Amino acid sequence: MNGMVEKLNILLVEDNLLNQRIVTFSLKKYNHEVTIANHGVEAIELFLERKFDVILMDIMMPVMDGIEATIKIREIENVNNFKVRTPIIALTANTMDNDRDKCISFGMDEFMTKPFDIEKLKAIFDELKIPS
Repeated sequence: MNGMVEKLNILLVEDNLLNQRIVTFSLKKYNHEVTIANHGVEAIELFLERKFDVILMDIMMPVMDGIEATIKIREIENVNNFKVRTPIIALTANTMDNDRDKCISFGMDEFMTKPFDIEKLKAIFDELKIPS
């Protein structure tokens, strides 16, 4: 994220207030726009309202978890024949080997463990070819 090539419009789906603040602070240092959803239902509503360059999705949340929200977002993209699939990166405290595979199998593009690390996220953006 050096030099800030492009300002990204990022949807952060996270129910923990402290995590919301840490991630938002880190991303805003690079001039990214951050919109917060507190759970999966809010994430889907926001996804339907506007275009995001990337979604950072917590897995464990009340109301609707990140897996269910990802499945619904992928269904919306398929039904509406979206030309570009929005990258979804799992943010989770779970570090079991099969958690990453599970997230990918449900339509997420990448997996990042907490605590949040902006350098790890930058590497994921590079890997997914998200201009950052």
